[in-house]
Amino acid sequence: MTLKLYGLSKCCTCQKAIDWLDAHKIRHSFSDVKENPVGKDQVAKWSKALGGWEKMINRAGDTWRGLPPDKTANLTEARAVALAVESASLIRRPLIEHKDGSVT
Repeated sequence: MTLKLYGLSKCCTCQKAIDWLDAHKIRHSFSDVKENPVGKDQVAKWSKALGGWEKMINRAGDTWRGLPPDKTANLTEARAVALAVESASLIRRPLIEHKDGSVT
C-alpha cells in the first residue's frame, strides 16, 4: 500500500513522519503543497473526508494568526476551502491520503 503525504518539505513534523514511514518500510510519496499547489476540488474532498474544515485547517499556526479578521470570521466550508487553496500552509500537516480514499 502506498500512502500519499501532503505537506511542506521544510516542516519538521512532515520530515519526522517521512522518517518514521521510511524506518518502518511503509511505501509512500510526498508532495509539497507549496511547490505543487492543490486545487479546490482536492481540498474540498479532504475537508469532507476529515469531517469538516475545522479538522483540516490549523488555527494555531502563524499563518492563521496573520490573517485579517475579515477572512477568518464566520467561515463556511466553501470559504475555508478557498482560504486553504490560497494559503496551503493553513492545511494541517502532514495530511495523509490512504489508498481507500480516507484521509488522516
